[in-house]
Amino acid sequence: MNSSDDAGRSLHGKTLLMSGGSRGIGLAIASRAARDGANIVLLAKTAEPHPTLEGTVFTAARTLSDLGGQALPVVGDVRRDEDVAAAVQAAVEHFGGIDIVVNNASAIDLSRTPDLSMKRYDLMADINVRGTFMLSKFSLDALKAAANPHILTLSPPLNLTPHWAGLHLGYTMAKYGMSLTTLGLAEELKEDGVAVNSLWPCTLIDTAAIRAMPGGSDLVRASRSPEIMADAAHAVLTRPSRDCSGNFFTDEQVLREEGVTDFSGYSNGAPEDRLLPDIFL
Repeated sequence: MNSSDDAGRSLHGKTLLMSGGSRGIGLAIASRAARDGANIVLLAKTAEPHPTLEGTVFTAARTLSDLGGQALPVVGDVRRDEDVAAAVQAAVEHFGGIDIVVNNASAIDLSRTPDLSMKRYDLMADINVRGTFMLSKFSLDALKAAANPHILTLSPPLNLTPHWAGLHLGYTMAKYGMSLTTLGLAEELKEDGVAVNSLWPCTLIDTAAIRAMPGGSDLVRASRSPEIMADAAHAVLTRPSRDCSGNFFTDEQVLREEGVTDFSGYSNGAPEDRLLPDIFL
């Protein structure tokens, strides 16, 4: 289903700097790039195995290397200025520059306002908004020197229907902060030729967060695999940066533009009309 292969587009030799990526959608996007022979720098906190979640930054790096990529694991926290600066420096020193930044790290808590602790609010604001802003900001010099630079953020369209803010205000603010970063940087960097876009799934995606929710097994069956986001990200990141910026893409939209009409291969078992739509759409 990698229609971008059919167009002869590749990330071979490109250097991606990604926040998170030890598992889930981030690892799927990195794996898709690795199969092209890309260089991937993963900035993640998961140096040690989590009690309930699979994968560390080191196991992810081994997976990427086995797929044909060059992987550099960097243990760090996207909330810490010095860790983000160190990851940018490591990418430039190890691979000679940065072509692509993927803002993948994100925290989620769907609690309503009375039930959301300020500690959890701060976590979402720091990782989602501040982390996205900082990783993008610290990478700008390297991106401006790249041939086809892209910033891709995993965040939703800015849907200002009150419904979403009313359901989970803290999380909505944090995700929309990521999307505002896309909106602003796309305009700010227009003359520099740095593409800045967001990507969001049309349906639930089978991730650790989904599996951990009540009724997780049912949610998984009604979800798609992370590969749909990986293929969509690959398609965006191989487009000419000066012609593709300021977009709030969905995975289906991108793949339809690439000629994909059948998405059933990404499903986890449920028929297409039984898949659960993602939030914010």
